[in-house]
Amino acid sequence: MSVPSDMEAHLRPLMLKALDGDAAAYRALLEELRRHLRAYFALRLAPALAANGDDLVQETLMAIHTRRLTYDRAQPFTAWLHAIARYKLIDHFRRNKLRMTLPLEEDAAIFATDDSEATTARMDVETVLATIPGKPAELIRQTRLEGASVAEAAARLGMTETAAKVSIHRGLKSLAARFGGKADG
Repeated sequence: MSVPSDMEAHLRPLMLKALDGDAAAYRALLEELRRHLRAYFALRLAPALAANGDDLVQETLMAIHTRRLTYDRAQPFTAWLHAIARYKLIDHFRRNKLRMTLPLEEDAAIFATDDSEATTARMDVETVLATIPGKPAELIRQTRLEGASVAEAAARLGMTETAAKVSIHRGLKSLAARFGGKADG
């Protein structure tokens, strides 16, 4: 699973089944998480500390197990997972009085995989879009967030392009009125 959305689409259903009592799904989830977390920590630990990766994987899996009932089913699973993993890594650094430094030319590998801000922003946008009716919200989502053209989004929803433009404009106007901005339709 190299694409975060693919990972979410694969792991979230396993977590939901596990929460509903499916033992096989829970075993599969833990195995997938073990592989993912091993790679996650390998990217974040200096080579001299790589041996600590397995301990961090185990600590994170234990935290997920003990806190699994706190997972909000309406939220992305991978954001919850990465928050736990990030806190375990920070705790590890603090416990061992470690400060991680990298040459500037190597910093992209660390920062390129952190999608927590994007996930948080996406959740905020989804919360805001939930305040308007279905079709306008879906049209805004497709055209403004996913990069579809108005014609493509209209075709997917069985609308004319003109009706889609009007719906997008009204949806944005409704959001602007609700949140105090200017409609940018």
